[in-house]
Amino acid sequence: MPTMIHLTLAAFCFAGLQAAPAWADTAADRTGTTSLHDPSIAHDPADGVVRLYGAGGPHTAIRKVADVWQDRTGTTVEVIAGPEERWSADAQQNADILWGTAQQAMTAFLLTYYAFDPTDVEPIYLRPAVIAVKAGNPKGIQGFEDLLADDIRIVVTEGAGVYNTSGTGVWEDIAGRLGRLDDIAGLRENIVAYALGSGASFRAFQDLDADAWITWPNWPATNADVLDEVRFDEDRVIHRDVSMVLSPKADLEAQKFLTFLKSDEAQALMATEGWRR
Repeated sequence: MPTMIHLTLAAFCFAGLQAAPAWADTAADRTGTTSLHDPSIAHDPADGVVRLYGAGGPHTAIRKVADVWQDRTGTTVEVIAGPEERWSADAQQNADILWGTAQQAMTAFLLTYYAFDPTDVEPIYLRPAVIAVKAGNPKGIQGFEDLLADDIRIVVTEGAGVYNTSGTGVWEDIAGRLGRLDDIAGLRENIVAYALGSGASFRAFQDLDADAWITWPNWPATNADVLDEVRFDEDRVIHRDVSMVLSPKADLEAQKFLTFLKSDEAQALMATEGWRR
């Protein structure tokens, strides 16, 4: 039989559980807590120069658009790309626009750059995952099934929980599209490198003499001397977007450039590297 002491303790513990606030660990809860965030940096981008920051990949096409806009308006546009740690401090100070190479990548960025409002994020272009192969496609790779062959060496881009990259999970999404576990297992058996970022993946592809790299169209487009592009069949293809977010304190010309970046003229330039709306 329970004693009065036991009943009293049970009632106390239950009351304590009821009174305890629910713990919700969301992205919003972690804003400003990243290792790159520096609270001593004041965000003040309005200096007459439009600056965009983001991961490498989209930057080559964005620069084509920026060059046209700069020549036409006289407004200087700087497109700064690469691993985040190289530009994070500068971006916290003077970024007018951030771009993210996937929605999860943009969400991760905004944990550091809390001066930007997540509700202002706008997806503006889309591209499909593709297979990059050596120029001339010596292994004759034509699609996903060829990646499962015994003699195929594959590089994939993967953040692995420690790096912000658009490639995170893409290889698994492609392999799992048809709901066949063997496809995932077979592709994984042929992966020789899980590289942290697209730049690292490109280096691994070359250094490891790999046969295939699951990536985005801009890489074969801008490295046509060493890479060819192979498209996935429609039932396999996975898309990711590039999104932009404008600082509330941005230069007035930054919004005008962002509008131009979505124009028909800009779309034609972005399409040269596989981007579409």
